[in-house]
Amino acid sequence: MNLNDPAINHLSVARATLLEPYNLDEAHLAQAIGTIFEHKVDYADLYFQYTRSEGWSLDEGIVKSGSFSIEQGVGVRAVSGDKTAFAYSDEINAAALDSAARATRTIARTGAGGRARILQAATGASTERSGHSLYPMSDPIASLDSAGKVALLHKIEKHARARDPRIIQVMAGLAAEHDIVMVMRSDGVMAADVRPLIRSSVQVIAEQNGRREQGSSGGGGRFDLDYFTDAVIERYVEEAVQSALVNLESRPAPAGVMSVVLGPGWPGVLIHEAIGHGLEGDFNRKRSSAFAGRLGQRVAAKGVTVVDDGTIRDRRGSLNIDDEGNATQCNVLIEDGVLKGYLQDSLNARLMKVPVTGNGRRESFAHLPMPRMTNTFMYGGDKDPKEIIGSLERGIYAANFGGGQVDITNGKFVFSASEAYWVEDGRIQYPVKGATIVGNGPDALTRVTMIGNDMQLDSGIGVCGKDGQSVPVGVGQPTLRIEGLTVGGTA
Repeated sequence: MNLNDPAINHLSVARATLLEPYNLDEAHLAQAIGTIFEHKVDYADLYFQYTRSEGWSLDEGIVKSGSFSIEQGVGVRAVSGDKTAFAYSDEINAAALDSAARATRTIARTGAGGRARILQAATGASTERSGHSLYPMSDPIASLDSAGKVALLHKIEKHARARDPRIIQVMAGLAAEHDIVMVMRSDGVMAADVRPLIRSSVQVIAEQNGRREQGSSGGGGRFDLDYFTDAVIERYVEEAVQSALVNLESRPAPAGVMSVVLGPGWPGVLIHEAIGHGLEGDFNRKRSSAFAGRLGQRVAAKGVTVVDDGTIRDRRGSLNIDDEGNATQCNVLIEDGVLKGYLQDSLNARLMKVPVTGNGRRESFAHLPMPRMTNTFMYGGDKDPKEIIGSLERGIYAANFGGGQVDITNGKFVFSASEAYWVEDGRIQYPVKGATIVGNGPDALTRVTMIGNDMQLDSGIGVCGKDGQSVPVGVGQPTLRIEGLTVGGTA
């Protein structure tokens, strides 16, 4: 099957991959949902998935490891009120489907209109949803042969070592994934998606006068591997090497409460962690989020607008449909400082009596969907980034972030800066090491005083974890000045 043929759609690919080889068709799927509805639950769905993944890594000048895996299976879910029953099988066939369906129907409850919906699906009157067309359907693993992948990793190492003699070690990675999913729901909706995903990473270690520091970079998205041109690879290498060399000159970071300027792009992970998770529907339905019950209230400074947009072409966090068959969309979460909405999957939307937002996501067929972010970022403002840095009398400019964590219940966060500078009288004085940014998400938003005109999305490296599940995401923001954050340092 030529996946580049415009006549081929996502459902055609999904049927050919997930149903036809196992002698299944829509009638079998409707029968499985009908088995669940023998006890008249409120809702049920089937989620089929086929995933091919490949990874390569280079260390000490040698491609030391490579991996290839194929995973496939079906997850069966039944929902009654706020209760969910779930079963999955890594085999796709009629017997496995029937067994999983029988296992989930144990949460019996009278559900309105259940039989009518199943009859609709069983008679072939299912509604096919196409969603968006945000990325190619081609298989990125097949877009470059093994020799080309090895050569790409060696090219990364060569560029890094040639960049500066202080680079003593280079680690590089390459990953590609071809994911085909199909959803059939008890309301008769069928939808499918064919999802490519690639990522390249580079990490370097620099040494000077016995001191060693590291830097990292990388990126990717929903492309073929030919996305990694020489120019893209050189940009990743430059960023990683620059970070390591800057840290070689760093001094211990000062500590205290101070103004902080955050750089554009990847530092938006703070928005993702400290704000985005708190706006997911399940936390707000259970009222465990610091944002629960605050719709329509001011939660941030004027000018702060945060969105979650799953419809940006080729982005790592984008999806044509979410994992419940709903088209993704651009959801305004905070507009000019006012809380406008939460991110919803079907379960939480139904219980909260609000529309779904296309944010039902799951790691795989073996996991339940839940409300998750896609690409979450803050819109830009009108300030020149140089003006923002120049406004600091004494403070930290955090150009890039490493890891971080947040407590959803109260919004408190801690993030480590991987590249940061001490600023006095509006001028960068020297790089600092060991700076951690501590604050409270809802409170920090109210302390934003300057918003740059340089909004950037990250380069395509984000992975979000929640309840043991990981999914690819995107983050972004412009340069921001925030007052009164606590900086934990080593000085």
